[in-house]
Amino acid sequence: MPETQKNFYAVRRIRIDEDYRGQRIDNYLMGLLKGVPRSFVYRILRRGEVRVNRGRIQASYRLQPGDLVRVPPVQLAPKAAPGRPGERVLRRLDGAILLETPRFLVINKPTGMAVHGGSGLNFGVIEALRILRPEEHHLELVHRLDRETSGCLMISRKRSALRILHELLRTDGVDKRYLALLAGRWDKKTLEVDAPLRKNTLRSGERIVRIDPQGKPARTRFRRLERFDDATLVEAQLLTGRTHQIRVHAAHLGMPILGDPKYGDEQANRGMRERGLKRMFLHARVLRFRWPDEDQAIQVEAPLDAALEGLLSDLKR
Repeated sequence: MPETQKNFYAVRRIRIDEDYRGQRIDNYLMGLLKGVPRSFVYRILRRGEVRVNRGRIQASYRLQPGDLVRVPPVQLAPKAAPGRPGERVLRRLDGAILLETPRFLVINKPTGMAVHGGSGLNFGVIEALRILRPEEHHLELVHRLDRETSGCLMISRKRSALRILHELLRTDGVDKRYLALLAGRWDKKTLEVDAPLRKNTLRSGERIVRIDPQGKPARTRFRRLERFDDATLVEAQLLTGRTHQIRVHAAHLGMPILGDPKYGDEQANRGMRERGLKRMFLHARVLRFRWPDEDQAIQVEAPLDAALEGLLSDLKR
């Protein structure tokens, strides 16, 4: 990628490879020209400054392997250098890789680490992985986990793999199961919650999700694993993938996740803090899916961290 001076890129001619097959040219340019406003991308497309195989194209044009894309000179506004995670964080993330294939990675995301930077955070999992593996140019989040949720997180290594994994998620081709410790004793063995969810923004600017008939369909299947005096360990299977879905559905049942600061029960949380629970007890334990045209299913399981295992041992005693 020729660079004539800091934040300035001369004319580029890029040959498209298989990884970008089918991607819209506007989305490709926004990924290529990071930091450039969306309006600028559409302006250079509209003016014909971007050419594919020497011809003008619309923003909706889908790239094909072998296409030659001409990108005009671009001047980027100077920006502050992003925060860099410490070596301890990088080592921890490197040691958290559960599965590595040529197409994707699955990591056991640590609690307390956001999946990406922003909103006051200098970095997240994806930025740290890109620093850890500078030779890989297509690392992308396949899905997300809340900052306080630990467990299985998929990262694609190729554009083609990202498209396939997104399609599997969209068509319910990925079985995602979580471990959650709920407040109170639950007598039922299994229960499915079917309650639509809608995102809301409070006056303070905080985002919160509520059950709302006008919201998006959301279904969670809960299965009781173990009962304690004042808590119940359950497996939660996502049948849809909405923001804060398990947390809101558990609270809807009157048995919120222990340690949940947003939807939880403060008195129950305080009691568990005294027993050593310093985080929300929600862990993405299992990912299971089948790659297209392959017979064997892929299954990855993330172990609980020592603190959660220790709490469960204490509750059993």
